[in-house]
Amino acid sequence: MKYLLWIACLLVLACPAFSQELYVNTEPASNMATHSLGIRLENQGFFNPLYKNRTSLEVMYGASKSLMIHGSLYGSDFYQSGQHFEGGSVYAKYRFLSVDSVQKHFRGAFFAKLSGINNPIVNQEITLEGDNSGLQGGVIFTQLLHKLALSGSVSYLHAWDNGEGYNLPVSNAANAIAYTFSTGYLLLPKAYKSYNQVNLNLYMEFLGKTNPGYNQSYLDAAPAMQLIFNSLIRVDFSYRVPLYSSMIRNTGHMYLVRLEYNLFNL
Repeated sequence: MKYLLWIACLLVLACPAFSQELYVNTEPASNMATHSLGIRLENQGFFNPLYKNRTSLEVMYGASKSLMIHGSLYGSDFYQSGQHFEGGSVYAKYRFLSVDSVQKHFRGAFFAKLSGINNPIVNQEITLEGDNSGLQGGVIFTQLLHKLALSGSVSYLHAWDNGEGYNLPVSNAANAIAYTFSTGYLLLPKAYKSYNQVNLNLYMEFLGKTNPGYNQSYLDAAPAMQLIFNSLIRVDFSYRVPLYSSMIRNTGHMYLVRLEYNLFNL
């Protein structure tokens, strides 16, 4: 009994250290708990030259310790005067590597995403979150070092025509490479005593993409803040700032606000 209690205490102490892996703009190599369900409501938008925004509803499920599945629906006024339903996507992540110790681990995962979207194609950036129909596949590696988490990913995207009249402008613009680097730090609580304490995580993420067909690319910095309440409710805030960009896109100077609720042991 004492041995089991000691193990439980270690798990409780380790739990808050993992929260800084809950990146706002990217996914870590770690998965959510097995048989847990997460529901996200997210809004992104920009103010120049006009205010435009996109809302998404996302459901996430931890199928096993190695497999996590997401499904998303999108609606926006990016391409017309009023909000309309744009389509959806499915995402799966499989963790193939895990080297763990207390408050420290290194993990690797493969991921894939498939989307079906009904918007006109007017941008040079390929993005599967409401803009393009297509497929994405890549790899993520994440390193946790007590209160600091580091993560990087690289992926390949292939887009196809969104529908009748919504065709890619040039055939060789259908492919892109995306790359990310994220850091997260658990600022509060200083000393963890219970699951009811509010967690405050600070992030700096770098998001880049290259489209060889256009010979254009961009790199954004995305500072973010995250609050976690009762280990169940998560609130995210972020704003993307282009470091350089030669690409026509929606994602530059874009804010993000997200509310997430998690259910465990389903």
